[in-house]
Amino acid sequence: MAASARAGMGMMELPANDVSGVVTVFYPTGSLPAAVRRSEFSLDVALNAPPTAARSRLVVISHGSPGSPWVHFELAHSLVDAGFTVAFPEHHADNASDPSEPGPPAWRRRPVEVSRAIDRLSREAAFTSRIDFARVGMFGMSAGGHTALTLAGGRWSPSRLRDHCRANLEADFHACAGPSVALTGGVLDAAKKAVVRAINDRKFDDPASYGHVDARIVAIAAGVPFAADFDPASLREPRVALAIIPASQDRWLVPRFHSDAIMAACRSCERIAEAESGGHGALLAPLPPGGERLKLIADPPGFDRAVQVPRINAGIVRFFLKALAAM
Repeated sequence: MAASARAGMGMMELPANDVSGVVTVFYPTGSLPAAVRRSEFSLDVALNAPPTAARSRLVVISHGSPGSPWVHFELAHSLVDAGFTVAFPEHHADNASDPSEPGPPAWRRRPVEVSRAIDRLSREAAFTSRIDFARVGMFGMSAGGHTALTLAGGRWSPSRLRDHCRANLEADFHACAGPSVALTGGVLDAAKKAVVRAINDRKFDDPASYGHVDARIVAIAAGVPFAADFDPASLREPRVALAIIPASQDRWLVPRFHSDAIMAACRSCERIAEAESGGHGALLAPLPPGGERLKLIADPPGFDRAVQVPRINAGIVRFFLKALAAM
C-alpha cells in the first residue's frame, strides 16, 4: 500500500523517554525521500533528515483506536507541504501494536499524551528553535476526535456513555458495542444486546467528569469524533478555534449522536471539509488492510476517494493556516 511520492518530507521516530512515549514526527526538509517500510505501508520520506531552517507551526495528530501514524500519512504530507511540522504520539495500550486498553482508560490518558508530545518536541534539539510552541494545532479522528474535544474544553463521563447506550443501543450499536459484533436482524440479536448492556453497565459505572486542556493548543479539528459521552454544555463555548469534520454515511459513529450533536450544541464551531457521501474511513489515507474493522471504515458506494480525500485534507490545511496565523 504505497503512499504517493513527493519531495521534501522528513520523518523521525522519537523513542519513549521520561518526557513522553513514542512520538513520530513529519516535517519539511530539503532532503530527498526514499521508500521506508512501516507495517503494511510503504512511505516515501527522508528518514532522520535535518529539518529546514525555516520556522514552522506544529500540529499534533491523535490517531484512532487502535491506530497508527501511517493511516494519516496523506494528511500529514498535506500539512508538511504547507509548512507545518506534524507529531503523532503513540497512545499507550490503544494503538495498532498494542490495542489492549481502549475506551475510557485510554480517553483519560490521550490528552495528556498529546501535551507530553508537545513537551518532547520543545526539548528536541532538531525542533526547539524551529517551532512556535505558543500556538499549536491539534487534529484527532474517531477516538482521536474524542481527544480533540477534550482538549477543546469538553467534559465527558463514562456514566454518560452508559446512559446513552441504554437509550440508543440499537441505533448507535457499534459506538456502544465496538466493531467486533454486529446486529444482523437474526435470532441472536436480542442476546447480543443483553450482553452489551450488561458489560456497559459494569464497564461505564464511573460518574466522574474528565477533562484536560493545554494553553499552547489554540486550534483543534475533530474528525468523526466519538462524542456521545460529552456534556454538550461544556462545548457550547469552546476555549479554542474548533472545527468538526463529519461523515454523512458513518456507520461506526452515527453522526446524529456524535459529530452532529456537537455541532448542534456548539455556538462557534466550524464545519469544515465534510466527507460528502463518506463513511468513517473517509479521513484515513491510505486505508488500513482488511479485517472486521474494515467493514465499518470502508468507503460506501458513491464515495470518490481520489477526489474527496484530497479535498478533505485541503480543508483541514486551510483551517490550520487560518487559525494558527500569527496574531
